[in-house]
Amino acid sequence: MPTAPGGPETQGATSVLEREETSEDSGEGDRFAHYVRKDKIVSSAVSGRPVVALCGKVWTPRRDPSKYPVCPACKEILESLQGKK
Repeated sequence: MPTAPGGPETQGATSVLEREETSEDSGEGDRFAHYVRKDKIVSSAVSGRPVVALCGKVWTPRRDPSKYPVCPACKEILESLQGKK
């Protein structure tokens, strides 16, 4: 006869929580400045939460972007969006 949930057979057991994977880059290896909406940058500065660039990169901005070249993928995406206007 099976036991009720939480009974002796499930105590101490582990389970898997499925979630969408997002990898956050520390930014240390990336030497590009990425395009992100200004309001998202401000929000990230206040909350410390990561942002998502046009190219899909996820990271928490901490460096001066003017010191780096623009990400080629972000630049291409922005140009294609501006061309559609």
